[in-house]
Amino acid sequence: MPSATHPGPGVELEIKLALPTPDPAGLARQLARLPALARHQPVRKQVDNIYYDTPAQALRAQRMALRLRRVGGDDAPQWLQTLKTSDSGDSALSLRGEWEVPVPGPALVQAALQAAPPWHKVDPDGAVFAALAPCFATDFERTAWTVRRRDGSAIEVALDMGQITCGQRSVPICELELELLAGPPAALFDLARQIAQHIAVLPLAASKAQRGYELRDGKLDAPLRACPPKLGTEVSLRAMVQPVLGEMFAQFTANLNALVHSDDPELVHQARVGWRRFRGALRLFKPAAPVQQIPAWPQMQPMLVLLSELRDLDVACTQTLPALQNVFVAGDAGRAERWHAMVQAFQQAALQQRQRVRRALQEPAVGAALLSITLWLDDLARPQTWGASPDLPGKTVRHWVRQRITRLHAQWKKALRDSTHAESQHRARILAKRLRYNIEALRPLLPVRAQRWLQQATQLQAGIGASRDVLQAGVLAQQLAVDRGIVEFLRGFAAGQAGVPAVPAVPPLQGGV
Repeated sequence: MPSATHPGPGVELEIKLALPTPDPAGLARQLARLPALARHQPVRKQVDNIYYDTPAQALRAQRMALRLRRVGGDDAPQWLQTLKTSDSGDSALSLRGEWEVPVPGPALVQAALQAAPPWHKVDPDGAVFAALAPCFATDFERTAWTVRRRDGSAIEVALDMGQITCGQRSVPICELELELLAGPPAALFDLARQIAQHIAVLPLAASKAQRGYELRDGKLDAPLRACPPKLGTEVSLRAMVQPVLGEMFAQFTANLNALVHSDDPELVHQARVGWRRFRGALRLFKPAAPVQQIPAWPQMQPMLVLLSELRDLDVACTQTLPALQNVFVAGDAGRAERWHAMVQAFQQAALQQRQRVRRALQEPAVGAALLSITLWLDDLARPQTWGASPDLPGKTVRHWVRQRITRLHAQWKKALRDSTHAESQHRARILAKRLRYNIEALRPLLPVRAQRWLQQATQLQAGIGASRDVLQAGVLAQQLAVDRGIVEFLRGFAAGQAGVPAVPAVPPLQGGV
């Protein structure tokens, strides 16, 4: 957690949660019935914001947001000008700079920015302010409860329901923000956990401003791919583990959030990639980092299984079946009709499975588990979590990482030697993925020759994957009771692809590097 006490003036500590509910209209009533909020009277107000930036998005480039907010009705509006600075943006838990100043009317006031120290660095000569123009807008109803606890802490729980608008495009807002007003962050985390036990939530790293920019650029709900943090070659273990794991978990949760609204199959793929990267890195760091303390996630397992099954259907619909259509049809109209009926069955099954995934994300237990991992990752950044022992006695981090990757590579080679049937081939593919993801994440700490292992692991993963995808399409076709001839065709084609590509030996990472 960022601090043992409230971070102080000019700093905002909050947890942001998306609300993937099928009944947004009932959220305020649900929240009001929770034990933590039941005895507190909510305050409702309409909030309208206009966000400003330059045509080149100078503020966005500096991870800043400048907005003009109107609170209240037309009879007595209040105007507030706010500058926010962002942290890394990977987590639903954020520590941001915030400078809010009342202004007389619906126009930016340059003098009001003088109280914000970061503004002087961005705009020393006033050129940025002169270029500012409206970028996008948000308008929402905020239902807010102020919770004061016996430990002296105060927390605002704000339900925001409305929309982000940019020109003719808009996207709904349905989220919960918990902001620490006073007291220790532990109180904020405790209240968030209590709410997550009863209300379906998803950790949300993207601010309203970030989503507004994405809406403007036509990139809202775009799949989030891996983007490993930049690591220095002399980084300490404590400084490395949390950013690496945090980026991987953020890839998982961001894509989960997006697939609530979007049918893009790539969101499912990238969510699973993020989760596999996260699990693989936990295994890699386990001997030296306090990752054993991570909360268990049995409540997430049904959702993860549904996600995997959806990915199999998506791959069949978008990759495997289109590639094999001409091979099976071969110009025969009857075969074309049978194939078309089969494709429709697959598409309908994928549609139904996507709805099952979304219903699973509406289970409070799933969001509670995701929130627990989010807060654990924040705790991992604290020195107290690691204890007083030195990082790696007698070893540099680079040496330790190379040893761990070499050990993983040895496991992969052994699996390749044993890969004479589908089950062992699948294990070799899983280890290839783990090797690939960890090399990509820790590349600055590895020698150039590790790139050869990465290329080989990627090649093998793709080779075995293509064969498995055809085999899996046959299994799914049988489950969906499609044309028996097509099932046999898919099985035969998969059998013809069976086999593992040879992987030449590579010198070990250790010694002479």
